[in-house]
Amino acid sequence: MRHRKSGRSLSRNWEHRKAMFRNMAKSLVTHEKIKTTLPKAKELSRVADRLVPLALRGDLSAKREAYKVLGDHKLVKRLFDDIAPRFDKRSGGYTRVVKYARPRVGDSASLALIEFTYETATEPQAKKTRTEESTAAKTSPAAAPVIDAGTAEKDKESFTESEREKSSENEAQARESEEAETAAEEKPDTVQVDKAKESESDETGEDPERAR
Repeated sequence: MRHRKSGRSLSRNWEHRKAMFRNMAKSLVTHEKIKTTLPKAKELSRVADRLVPLALRGDLSAKREAYKVLGDHKLVKRLFDDIAPRFDKRSGGYTRVVKYARPRVGDSASLALIEFTYETATEPQAKKTRTEESTAAKTSPAAAPVIDAGTAEKDKESFTESEREKSSENEAQARESEEAETAAEEKPDTVQVDKAKESESDETGEDPERAR
């Protein structure tokens, strides 16, 4: 009769199972997540879920009980100082077992990942439905855009720089136009003299160079 023999035997005797779960618990506390077969992960979650309440107690007897399983003072310190404070607001469900879609190559054993539930340590907020979000967006007034002081200063600086560049370009163009006008005024009227000579040669029919 199978009295007081709960759990999976995993084709091992009690001494073998005890040593295996101790080693797996050490790996879980060290790496915070391990990959193993699905039955082993489910049985290991029972062992790990008993270690976290001991760490939350934090007294000397709890440390001794945890040392019986882990067998290492450094792992006990890590469990009590690093892992347990993340579960202050939780009363259970300290581990998560996630099954892999593909089995193990070779024997097709179902694999799973067991890890501590850090992400869900705080109580999740209720998600809003699409209808609630749409009604809230319609009823709520449009919020004015928030402008950071640093971005506003940067925009002002860029605007002043662009104005300076434009003013310098306009000044350069004005100088060029003034220089062109002064150069045109300072040039001798050689073109008009040449035109007058050509008109005289046309009237007399003589070449001005031969007349010279």
